[in-house]
Amino acid sequence: MSAKILYGKDFAAQIKESARAEVEKLKNNFNLTPGLAVIIVGENPASQVYVRNKHKTCEELGIKSEVVEMPASTSKDELLKKIDELNADKSINGILVQLPLPDAIKNHSEEILNRIDPLKDVDGFHPVNVGKLVTGSPALVPCTPAGCIEMLDLAGIEIDGKRAVIIGRSNIVGKPMLHLLMAKNATVTVCHSHTKNLAEVTREADILVAAMGKPKFVTADMIKAGAVVIDVGINRIAPKKLVGDVDFDAAAEIASAITPVPGGVGLLTVAMLMKNVVTAAKLQIGA
Repeated sequence: MSAKILYGKDFAAQIKESARAEVEKLKNNFNLTPGLAVIIVGENPASQVYVRNKHKTCEELGIKSEVVEMPASTSKDELLKKIDELNADKSINGILVQLPLPDAIKNHSEEILNRIDPLKDVDGFHPVNVGKLVTGSPALVPCTPAGCIEMLDLAGIEIDGKRAVIIGRSNIVGKPMLHLLMAKNATVTVCHSHTKNLAEVTREADILVAAMGKPKFVTADMIKAGAVVIDVGINRIAPKKLVGDVDFDAAAEIASAITPVPGGVGLLTVAMLMKNVVTAAKLQIGA
C-alpha cells in the first residue's frame, strides 16, 4: 500500500483563504480590522524567523500586525507591563509571546503567558481556554492540534467512531489533541514514556498521532495497515536535515494517509494562528 501524502501547504492555503474571507466580513460588517501583537524578547534566530513568518502571513490576509521587540535584558515586570498595555489596547485582538524566553526570565514563562487576557490568548495556552476546551465550550485552541483536526476535516478523513492513539502528552499538542478528537467522537488513548506494550496499543489506531519529539521513533511494526498517521514531530538530525517522529518511508508503505516532515503539520500552525486571531476578534465583539 502506498499512502496518500497529506501536504500541509495545500490545507494551509485553504485555512488561510477562509480566514481572509472572515477578515473581509469583519471589516465590512463591523468596521473592524483584526490585530495581532507578537512579543519577541531577545534575538533568538529561530524565533526571529517564526515572527517574520507570522507578520508576513498577517499582511497577506489583511490582519493588522504589530511586532513588539524587547531586548534580552527585559525583566519579568517590564514584560508583564507590556502585556497589560496590549490587553487594554482595543485595536489588538490577539497577543502572542514568542517562546523560548531568555534564560533570565524563562522560569517565569507560565506566569507571563497567564497574564494574557484569555480572550486574546491566540496560542490557546491560558488555563481559562484549557478549561473551556476540556468542557467543550467555544475557546481559543492551541494552533498545532487544531490544525491537525482541520486537516483531517478538509481531507475528508472520518474521525467519528474511529480509534485514535496519541503518543505524547504535552500541554501544547498531546492533551489538547485528546479533547479535540473526543469532541469529534473518536475513542482516544494517550500513550507516553510509561506506557507498557506501546506497539500493541498503537497498532489498534485508525488515526495515529505522533508527538513525542523523538526522531523516527514510530516504526512500521507500530502501525495498523490502512491507518492515518499524523506526524507532529520536528527533529533536526543534521544542520539541514529535519525528520519527524515517524519513520516516514516505512510508514508510507502501510498507512492509508500520512503527513510528511518537513512540509506537513508545521505549515498548518501559522494558518491556524490566523484563524484564532479572527476567532478572538469575533469573541471580543460577540459576533
